[in-house]
Amino acid sequence: MRTKQLLKYLRIDRWPTVWCPGCGNGIILKAFLEAVDQLKLKKERVAVISGIGCSSRATGYLDFNTMHTLHGRAIAFATGVRLARPEFKVVVMGGDGDIVSIGGNHFIHACRRNLDMTVIVFNNMIYGMTGGQYSPTTPEESVASTAPYGHIEKPFDIVELALSAGATFVARATVFHYNLLVRYIKEALQHKGIAVVDAVTNCHTYYGRYNGMPEPYQMMEYFKKNSVTLEQAKKMNEEELEDKIIIGIFRKEEKPCYTDLYKTVSEKAGR
Repeated sequence: MRTKQLLKYLRIDRWPTVWCPGCGNGIILKAFLEAVDQLKLKKERVAVISGIGCSSRATGYLDFNTMHTLHGRAIAFATGVRLARPEFKVVVMGGDGDIVSIGGNHFIHACRRNLDMTVIVFNNMIYGMTGGQYSPTTPEESVASTAPYGHIEKPFDIVELALSAGATFVARATVFHYNLLVRYIKEALQHKGIAVVDAVTNCHTYYGRYNGMPEPYQMMEYFKKNSVTLEQAKKMNEEELEDKIIIGIFRKEEKPCYTDLYKTVSEKAGR
């Protein structure tokens, strides 16, 4: 019954989705819809912008004001929407490659400026749409199509990146922790300023298959086994935290956001 209530937010005529059976992208999408529904947001006042990639296809299935834009440029487009339509709730959806690789520059400056928008990163630790190449978040020693002998680069920690760039709301959950994901997205949508949610998800088709977890349930078990809360992590040493996924709200603070500051400058200029 609850799921049927969420169908009003979807373009059913665009189904079936391009996502593989068992893909975690659908879990993140539903968590977002749950958050929107709980907050009773008017969908005509919500804008969702995405770039290119598996997860970025989400905007095609959402019945909001949506834009499917260029690879890595979702935040740039979203910035324009936010400034032009300040009454809108602006959300960016994209994968780890789209957001922190080709779109990395936009991401860090959106955090620095404290732009009033929500960024949901579908972090599956690999490029899923284009054949399983390693991404900026692929763990060291993992196998990918472009790292058949093991990945040698140190990955980005999206949470640490967002914190160091100045984001005022930063949280992480996995698709296994669905209720937490709903809660964090809900809080992110209510936050005034830049809100980043690192949603760790499964790409069993590529990441999982290359790394001994070819079935969706195997990756879910991996998330369950290797996730620790922020409170637990504070009591663990570096060795104990190795390969662990730390989940929780890492920052939640109020600071002047860019849109308000921009309005002040416009008023000074007499516009």
